[in-house]
Amino acid sequence: MELKILVSRHSAFYSPLIAAIAGPFLRDEGFTATYGVLAPGQTSRDALHRGEAHIIQSAVSSNWGPMEKGIDGLPVHFAQINMRDGFFLAARAPHGTPFTWKTLEGQTLLADHGGQPLAMLRYAAHANGVDWSRIHRIDAGSPEEMVNAFRHGQGDFIHLQGPAPHQLALEGIASIAVSVGASMLPVAFSSLVALPEFLSSPEARQFLRAYRRARTWVREADAGVIAETEAPFFPHTPHQALCDAIADYQQLGCWDGETEIPPYLYEQSLNVFEHSRLINRRHGYRAVVRGIGE
Repeated sequence: MELKILVSRHSAFYSPLIAAIAGPFLRDEGFTATYGVLAPGQTSRDALHRGEAHIIQSAVSSNWGPMEKGIDGLPVHFAQINMRDGFFLAARAPHGTPFTWKTLEGQTLLADHGGQPLAMLRYAAHANGVDWSRIHRIDAGSPEEMVNAFRHGQGDFIHLQGPAPHQLALEGIASIAVSVGASMLPVAFSSLVALPEFLSSPEARQFLRAYRRARTWVREADAGVIAETEAPFFPHTPHQALCDAIADYQQLGCWDGETEIPPYLYEQSLNVFEHSRLINRRHGYRAVVRGIGE
């Protein structure tokens, strides 16, 4: 069977899913797989209902806005990818001041203005005593546009997923100052979604077997070996930058735990979104998360 997989973002942060495709894991279950990134404005719900994907990388928070608008037919979150935020703050090199979160006050930050990344950044800043209003935040667009702006001298700090900040560090343009995920509590950050019809199929169980093996492998294998396996998915990234990003995510414990999405991580994500006033109510766990076959 050809399994159609889409992601909302392409990053080493999602190595459990990338490795399932790049390594032997899905092939061992009889799958071939296609991989792509959601187009701007394309939603997981629409892509799944139109048959453009069987499985999509998303986040539990992606259901909350549509739920508050009364939208039906939303996908089900059935497996965890990451249990920590995967963004880093990188400082323009050389940056002589030792970093604390308070360092950001009065500085210019190229911040990722995606709904969840910005909410998580605000929460981490709050948890570390930062006056958010004192950070000069710039929305430079997509991560690629952010990197381009930083390369051209804009911003004291930049907020990116790996391997982008690791490549800037490798080139001597920036130094990684702090992990956002290490600066706050674990959360249900990213997960896999599908429609209930797919989750009731034998193929869903086969996929989950492969995905579990891939997630265990990226947690335990040598970062260099993982980077080599995933290299075709990162053709413009130096091997060392990809290796460094994967090693950082392993050390942070982003891929720890089981594939099930624990209720306590779901509740912490609700706390983050409440802090930024991005939701009007706390949405029930079972309205968003279900296991295969439930």
